[in-house]
Amino acid sequence: MDHSSGIPLPPLDTLRAFEAAARSGSFSAAAEGLNLTHGAISRQIAKLERWLGLKLFTRQARGVALTPEGQRLYLRTSEAFSLIADSADRWSEQRGTAVVRMNSIPSICGLWLMPRLARLESGDPSLRINLGVEHRHIDLADEGIDLAIRCGRGAVPGRVSLQLFQEQVFPITAPMLADRIGRKGEAARLLDHPLIHDSDAAGWRAWFAAQGLDYRPRAHDRRFEDYNLVLDAAEAGLGIALARPPLAAALIEAGRMAVVDTRKVLNPVSYWLDRPPGKMRDAAAILARRIGAEAGIAGTETDRFIAQDRK
Repeated sequence: MDHSSGIPLPPLDTLRAFEAAARSGSFSAAAEGLNLTHGAISRQIAKLERWLGLKLFTRQARGVALTPEGQRLYLRTSEAFSLIADSADRWSEQRGTAVVRMNSIPSICGLWLMPRLARLESGDPSLRINLGVEHRHIDLADEGIDLAIRCGRGAVPGRVSLQLFQEQVFPITAPMLADRIGRKGEAARLLDHPLIHDSDAAGWRAWFAAQGLDYRPRAHDRRFEDYNLVLDAAEAGLGIALARPPLAAALIEAGRMAVVDTRKVLNPVSYWLDRPPGKMRDAAAILARRIGAEAGIAGTETDRFIAQDRK
C-alpha cells in the first residue's frame, strides 16, 4: 500500500538546518546545535533555496535575517517540528552531554575503539561518542561527522588528517595450523597454504617482497571485505593472515592465534584520524586529543591537527 501523499517535500535534513538557523538567527549557532559545521549548514540552506526557488535569508552584520518567504516557511516548519518533538522525546540527545559524531570501518570500531571507548568518554567534560560504521568514502562535512578513523596510504583531499600509527605486520594463524606449518623455515613454505587478506593485499605483497618473493593473490587464497573477518577466518584455521598490531594483539596474547613467522615488515597502509576542514567543536577537539594519546601521538602533533584549517 502506498502511504505517500503524492506531494513533493523538501529533504528533511535541509528543513532541520533551516529551522535551526531561523530560530537562532545564526548559521554558526545552528551548526553548534545540530553538531554540524558552519559550511554544512550553509550548503543545506542553499540546497533548500534551490529546491524552493526562493531566497530564505539575508545576511546582516551579525547573523542572518529571514526574508518574508523565510518567515512563512519558518512558521510552518517550527509547528511541524514541535508536533514531532511532542511525540518523539526519545529521539532527543541527552541534555548536558557533549555528543561527538565519529565514523570508522568495522574492524577499527570493534578491535581498537571499543576496548578504549570508556576511557575516551570519561573525564571532564563528559563525552558521548555517536559511533557510525561505514566502508564507503564519505564527505565528513556533509554527513555531519566530527572525526573519522580509517586505514589508508596518506592524507585525503578535502580532509584534515593525522597519522595515528603504523604497523609492523607478520604472519599468524590458528595454533593447530601453526603447529603443522612450523614456526620457523623459509618464507616460501607459507605459500603451500591459503593466505587471507582484506580488500587490499598490499600487506602480503610487502611481506613476501621483503623475503625476496613475488606474491600475487591466487584462486585458493581468501579475500574478505573487513579485517574482522580476516581474523575470524584465520582463527578458524582457514589459512594464514597478517597480524596488524594493535588490532590482532589481544587474540595473540589470549592464545587464540599463533605467530607462524616472526619476520616483520612495515604495512604500506597506516591508520589516520580525519576531520572536515574548518574550526573544530570543543567536544570533538577534546576527543581528538584523547584518541591521539591512546595512539601514542605527541600532544603537539594533535594540537596542530586541531588548529589546522585546510580548505
